[in-house]
This record gives sequence, structure tokens and C-alpha cells, in this order.
Amino acid sequence: MTLVGEMDSGEKRLNELGYKQELRREMTLFKTLAISFSTMTLFTGITPLYGSSLLYAGPASLVWGWVVVSFFTWFVGIAMAEICSSFPVSPHTTGSLYFWAAHLAGPKWGPFASWCCAWLETIGLIAGIGTQAYAGSQTLQSIILLCTGTNKDGGYLAPKWLFLCMYMGLTVIWAFLNTFALEVIAFIDVISIWWQVIGGLAIVIMLPLVALTTQPASYVFTSFEVAPESTGISSKAYAAILSLLVSQYSLYGYDAAAHLTEETKGADKNGPIAILSSIGIITVFGWAYILALTFSIQNPSYLFDPTNETAGTFVPAQILYDAFHGRYHNATGAIILLFVIWGSFFFGGLSITTSAARVVYALARDGGIPFSSVWRKIHPKHKVPSNAVWLCAAICILLGLPILKVNVIFTAITSICTIGWVGGYAVPIFARLTMDEKNFKAGPFYLGKARRPICLVAVLWICYTCSVFLLPTYYPITWNTFNYAPVALGVGLGIILLWWVVDARKWFKGPVRNIDVSNGKV
Repeated sequence: MTLVGEMDSGEKRLNELGYKQELRREMTLFKTLAISFSTMTLFTGITPLYGSSLLYAGPASLVWGWVVVSFFTWFVGIAMAEICSSFPVSPHTTGSLYFWAAHLAGPKWGPFASWCCAWLETIGLIAGIGTQAYAGSQTLQSIILLCTGTNKDGGYLAPKWLFLCMYMGLTVIWAFLNTFALEVIAFIDVISIWWQVIGGLAIVIMLPLVALTTQPASYVFTSFEVAPESTGISSKAYAAILSLLVSQYSLYGYDAAAHLTEETKGADKNGPIAILSSIGIITVFGWAYILALTFSIQNPSYLFDPTNETAGTFVPAQILYDAFHGRYHNATGAIILLFVIWGSFFFGGLSITTSAARVVYALARDGGIPFSSVWRKIHPKHKVPSNAVWLCAAICILLGLPILKVNVIFTAITSICTIGWVGGYAVPIFARLTMDEKNFKAGPFYLGKARRPICLVAVLWICYTCSVFLLPTYYPITWNTFNYAPVALGVGLGIILLWWVVDARKWFKGPVRNIDVSNGKV
């Protein structure tokens, strides 16, 4: 039994750094892992980009690309786990990454590192809500189509305006749920982890068994084919790079455990465990899911046919339909499994909304955004940053409005999300790489001499990841195929940096301490 006056190790470290405990420290390791796993999610990264990655370079590049990306992701995760163990605390929860950056970069560069990291986090997480809403709407569109028939049998394919309504509806539902107490979200995320584990096992096991025929191993593991007639890309190297985007987009979000450290018991140990466990689970399950889909393909060329049963809009839906209709002559099984996948998007969007709101809350409490006094308010009863939640939802809805006119909006939102989110990882890891070791107070998870090579590989991998998401994904480049992410990010980040140079550098000092402590190691 915990004594009334007993202080958790995380809260003690929080006080050492100059911050008082404000949010409830009630999250267990399992609940923290559930939220972290839910933010990554099994299906949300792979499913929407599976078709395009398969089209670029064929199955071998897609399958082995997951292995390559998983390998380098471990470097990033291990580097972040060490930092999380040293800073098992983050004032205002999801301010964790920019809180880390501020302390690791030191008094001279800390404010600027904190500023850059905070805004990258904010951009990535808010765009992340949009990716889940878009992909969730895309899955729902396929469910409606198969429930009302098929594309060949007069089924209803939701038009763009209805697609946008679904996108907005999901965003509003997530915001509404996030106005409740954290325990409600944590309970839902516990459901999420079981939903994805059981649902993932069902798909991975059932799909190849149900499919009348399966592709040979030679096709899955060695077939490398470009499709210049569809993508306009004939370069094998370029096609292979683009085929890895599905893996790079899927394997992030494990920092969610760090976002909740102020609310996690024993966060100096449980935070790193949750980060690395999330990566391990997704690495194994994700590869199994990719293999199940790829082995179960009935006719590779038919998947992208706009006249097929799913109108060529969603390749995984067509794979599921072909398997179950071929065996049972109906689409019931495919609809059920699509609902499982849709549930994953729903839970993922809910978790990302939780994280995004806490980043905005943290930045607002440090005075880093306009009208900070509004966005840093905590709901008096539920103890959640409800104003920040609805701000994130409103911006996400604005991001989705181009759905009505632009065909490649998902590419842009995905790129913005990945570059912002993963780019935010690079700032504290780079600061850890370059800092004087004597200024680092190690936690239970400590890399020692291995930290320099691990952090270096992690930073270089993040730079590569951000770079490839700026590339055009279809040729020739037209208004309908242009990747708008470089323009959107260039303008957004340009304004943020200009704001820093002109004004913010004079008053933004990073996370604001609310306890006076003597100087010491970070």
C-alpha cells in the first residue's frame, strides 16, 4: 500500500527539475503500453499505403522494406528510451520531446531546440489525426460499398462530400471523447490493444486459409516489378525508395508512452519498457500482416482495376473481398474484417488526439502559441486540456477541406504528419548525441558508450525519412499528382522560424519551471 506522503520516483525527478506534479499519476505500465500501441496501431500505417507501395516496386520491396525500416527504427526507439528513462517526467505530459530537447541542448541552445521540437511535434500530431480520419473514412467507404452491393452490382460509393463528412465526423467524435477524464481514454485504449491483437491474429491467420489460392513464396519474397504505366516511375531505385514509405509511415508513434510520463507510475522504468515493447509488437505483427495480405492476393493486376468490386480505391479491401467471395460467394467475411481494420483507425485517431492536445497544452502553458491563456486551461472536473483538444480538432478539419478538390490530399497529410512527428524525434536525440556526458543524469535504462553510434544512426535515419517524404510520388507532376507537403511545410516552418528570429527568441525560454530548485545536472 502506498503511504499518503510517499512520492513516486517520477514525481521526485519532476520536482528535481523544477516542476510540480499537476496531473494524476495513475497510469500503469499496461495502460501506458496500451496507449502507445494504440497510437502506433497495427493497421493504420500499413493498410492505406499498402496498395501504392505494392504498385511502385512489387511485393519483394514491400516485404523486405518492412524489415529494413524496422531495423533502423530500433535505433531511434532505443535512443528515445534512454532519454525517457533519464526524464521520466514531462511537465504537461506530451510536451515531453521538447522538454527533453530544452534540457539536453543546454541553456544556450535549449530554447531554440525546444521551440523547433515543440512545433514539429504539434504539426506532426495534428496532421496525424487527419491521417487516421482520412484512412478511417476510406475504410468506411469500402464497407458501405460492399454492404450495398459492389462497384459492379450498383453498390454505393460515397462521393467526396460525404467522404469529407465522415472525415469531420470522426474528428469530432475523438474530440468529444477526449473531453472526458483520462481514465475513460485509458480504458478505451486497453480495449484497443486487445482489439488489435485479436483482430490482427484473426486476419493474419484466417485470410491465407480462406483464400482459394495463395501466391508462391517466390512471388512474395523475390518479385520486384515497377509499374511506369501507372506511376510514371521507371527507375527501380526510385520505385524501391517509394515502396518503403508504407513502413516508414507505420513505424512511429511509440513516443506516446513518453507523452504520458507525468501520469505514469514508475515512469523511469515503465516509459522505456512501453516504448520498446510497442516497437517490438508492431515490428512482428506488422510484418505478419503484410505477408498475410501479399500471400492472399488472387490476381495482382486486378487489384488496381477501377472497374473491380471496390472501384480500385482500396487494395486491402479488394484482397479481402476476393478471398471471402471466392470461398463463400459473399462479402460478409470481408466486411467484418474491414470493420476490425476500421476500429484500429478509430482507436488510433483517439489516441493521437489525446497526444496532440497535450502537446498544444504544454506549449501553451509555456507561452509558445497565440492566446496561450485559452489553450492551457484544464477542465476543472476531468483534469484534461479540453480547449486544446477542440483546437486540434478544428485545425484537423481545416486540413481535410481540400478533399473536395484535391486527389492526393492523403499523400500531403501523411507526409506532413511523418516529417513533423519523426522530425521532432531528431531534436532531442541530436542534442543527446552532442551534449557533454557529465551533464547527463542517467536513468535505469542507460546506453553508456553505445549512445553515440546509436544516436548518430538514429539521427541520420530520421533525416533520410523526412527527405523521402518530400519526393514526388507520381509522374508526370501535375496539379493532381503534386506532393504539396514541401510547400505546406516550407511555408509553415518558415513562419515559425521567422517568428523565432523576429520575436519569440526574446521571451520563449522553453518549459517554464514552477518550482525553484538549485542548479544541478539536468
